[in-house]
Amino acid sequence: MISLENVHKSFGSKHILQGVDLDVARGESLVIIGGSGTGKSVMLKCVLGLITPNAGTIRVDGEDVSETGDREAFLSRFGMLFQGGALFDSLPVWHNVAFRLMRGALKRPKEEAREIAIEKLRRVGLSADVADLYPAELSGGMQKRVGLARAIAADPEIIFFDEPTTGLDPIMAGVINDLIREIVTEMGATAMTITHDMTSVRAIADKVAMLHAGKIRWCGPVGEMDEADDPYLRQFITGSPDGPIETLR
Repeated sequence: MISLENVHKSFGSKHILQGVDLDVARGESLVIIGGSGTGKSVMLKCVLGLITPNAGTIRVDGEDVSETGDREAFLSRFGMLFQGGALFDSLPVWHNVAFRLMRGALKRPKEEAREIAIEKLRRVGLSADVADLYPAELSGGMQKRVGLARAIAADPEIIFFDEPTTGLDPIMAGVINDLIREIVTEMGATAMTITHDMTSVRAIADKVAMLHAGKIRWCGPVGEMDEADDPYLRQFITGSPDGPIETLR
């Protein structure tokens, strides 16, 4: 469903992606791990066409992202759960969830969009009473659920999750992980997740890819991750300060 071949991206003299090769099968849940600043978010933005790579090819369902004509139609295939929630403070919850359903190619009548929003809120465990509240009236966990409801509102083929459990307590993080896994499986969607949380990795992933120094160091089924002998991967998943990944001391 998603294919990256020898993708490079630099910002001035700073080389972020240095030859990324990666394939994500249709319906697969891939989790990308790696240290801060290694280019994980840049890679997702390249897939979305928001950033243009300096070299390499990215294909979504066989179509070269750089040659996509109708950008609105292309982006309508994606859903996104943002790290910080990214909810609109001035809009009620239901309007946040239905935001893309009320404009552009996906535009629905207001009442229909509201009904879909309430249905999606129920799917993530929130009652209809939440629909008319504002984001500031919700807890962090509830805001994350609203963000998840928005990500699935248009029934996308592909969903990106950017640090989905950041800022949540362990119990709520577990709830969000379970919801993501259930929803991705239920929808048959292709998923790419960025996270530092190894608990999330084990809960969400079919396959894991580690990005370090602009390249994929290791990629394989989540069940093989703990037995892998790559020193970069071993250091990351164990959290050891000793290893090939440089740390500040």
